[in-house]
Amino acid sequence: MGKRMNAIRRRVGGGLLLILSVLTVLGATSKVSQAQTYFTSGDERKVLTRVDPEYPDALKKLYIGGVVRVEVQVAANGAVKGTKLLGGSPILGQSTMKAVRQWRYAPAAGDETLTVRVDFDPHR
Repeated sequence: MGKRMNAIRRRVGGGLLLILSVLTVLGATSKVSQAQTYFTSGDERKVLTRVDPEYPDALKKLYIGGVVRVEVQVAANGAVKGTKLLGGSPILGQSTMKAVRQWRYAPAAGDETLTVRVDFDPHR
C-alpha cells in the first residue's frame, strides 16, 4: 500500500505543478487583444468610453475562448459603480470586469443595473 500511495502522490503533485505552471504563464504573458463582440441587455444607455479586456495569449493559443457575462452597476452620472461575474471563464471574467470598470456610460436620471456579454473568439 505504501508504494501505491507514493505513486499517487507523485501523480497528483505533478498535476498540481502543471496547473500552477499554466496559471503562471497565463499571468505572465497577458497581452492586450480585442475581445470580439459585445452585447448588452435591453435598451440601456450608450457606452461613451469602452476599454477592451485583455485576452491572454496563452488562452488564445490553446483555443480557449467563450462567453463572459457581467452584471454592471452604473451610476446616474455614467460611471461604473460595480461589477459582478455572472458566468464564463474566471480568467476571462476577471479581465472583462477590470476593463468594464473603466467604461463610461451616457448620464441618465438614475442608477441602473445592466448585463454585458463579451464573446472571446480565439479564431479571430
